[in-house]
Amino acid sequence: MAKRVGVALTKRVVDSADKRDQRYFIWDSELAGFGLRVETSGAKTFVVRYRAEGGGRSAAQRFVTIGRFGPLTPEQARKQAKIVLGGVAKGEDPADERRLKRREMKIVGLVDLYEEEGCVIQRGQRQGQAMKPLTKQLTLARLRNHVVPLLGHKRVSELNAGDIERFVRDVTAGKTNRDEKVGPRKRIIVRGGEGAARKVVRDLSAVFSFAIRSEIVQRNPCETAAVRKTDNQRKRFLALDEVTRLGSALDELEAEGVNSKAVNIARLWALTGCRREEIASLKWTEVNLSEGLLELDDSKTGKSIRPLGAAAVTLLEGLPREAGSDFVFPAERGDGYFQGTKRIWAKAIKKAKLPGVTPHTLRHTIGSTAISTGEALALTGAILGHSNPRSTAIYAHVQNDPSRRAANRVTKKIAAALAGRNHASHKPLRKSAARDGLTDPDEFTQLLSTRLLVEGIDLARVKAIVMDVMAAREAGPANDGMQPAT
Repeated sequence: MAKRVGVALTKRVVDSADKRDQRYFIWDSELAGFGLRVETSGAKTFVVRYRAEGGGRSAAQRFVTIGRFGPLTPEQARKQAKIVLGGVAKGEDPADERRLKRREMKIVGLVDLYEEEGCVIQRGQRQGQAMKPLTKQLTLARLRNHVVPLLGHKRVSELNAGDIERFVRDVTAGKTNRDEKVGPRKRIIVRGGEGAARKVVRDLSAVFSFAIRSEIVQRNPCETAAVRKTDNQRKRFLALDEVTRLGSALDELEAEGVNSKAVNIARLWALTGCRREEIASLKWTEVNLSEGLLELDDSKTGKSIRPLGAAAVTLLEGLPREAGSDFVFPAERGDGYFQGTKRIWAKAIKKAKLPGVTPHTLRHTIGSTAISTGEALALTGAILGHSNPRSTAIYAHVQNDPSRRAANRVTKKIAAALAGRNHASHKPLRKSAARDGLTDPDEFTQLLSTRLLVEGIDLARVKAIVMDVMAAREAGPANDGMQPAT
């Protein structure tokens, strides 16, 4: 626990309390035990700290939540804290009493409490950290659209495994489906089915895990319920001829005048294997073109370094930088990033006759192409930014150079197919050119550049080698046997 800070909790002090990497407290200097808890997400909650059973260092330390800053002002929270501390002085234990009451709360109340205090990552490298805003939004939407209508009236202590099994059957059957207009150009569309049931039962299990940690319940009924909690393995990926069809569709859409940002985002999905938002929200500060890397500040697994193939580097080099925005693909209006890919992606897969293909399918395509090309699992994990412990342990010893070369080898096939050039059918130089020689330097450079791009070879590196060779020839025969550039 952070060292007590002697400061009066005024609105100015609370407003200026910034979020940090870890939760911390600011304790009021006027009322002992009254404080402000600041979460890593920036949420600010007024709390009371006291010693149970009459106090003393040997007594258990208790915390009582007063309420969130915003709905409550510091002065309102201080008044409630005085009431709580007054009860403690009389020998009451408000935290224990509140726990007893919480055991009688209903599921709808538990979901509200989970939103306020429990939306954290429960396992993995980011364990204990707050959910990302989009993850929290989607999780709570599933809980409120499926759990609350079917189970919200039940008490948390009464829910059993049989209730969970019936709940899953009802969501699968579509009992929570609805399509409701809630405002101008805004609708709530809720769909059930097997996939929705599996996701929401995992969410509900996380809610009960939080309830166990908070000593509201002693068991998690989702753990003993005979329901499936894992999704089907996604095995769909594109063959190279399908990538060619997708590339042609994107070229046609671009020629028809659709927003080029959406088209280039889709191309980068195919060339990098990155997740949807990792490319859509990419910033120039995360793009290291000199080393051929994406240095993502905040991916699904935290900070992540991804090697880029030559085709992706070339595409990024050709993109304009808009003044006043750090995003590679800035929004057409406002300060955010471009979010108009959904409609254009639907047109692209329709043109390419690839029904059901999603941007994540392209991530699977990179992975399957890497394995079929013979890349090691460690290098494949480096390209995709995988985070499971085994891959991470191996990746810790993988340097950027070999992983970048692997990205080149893998994505050259994708790049060739995306551009409509099947690597297997690549035509050699015409015989007359090979026999007579290319006398036009520009034509030769263009042919060489195109072939190097398809082969996944870094053109800048080749130029450096050529310059070294030319310098050696000018220096004379004594240097003809010099060591190649490294």
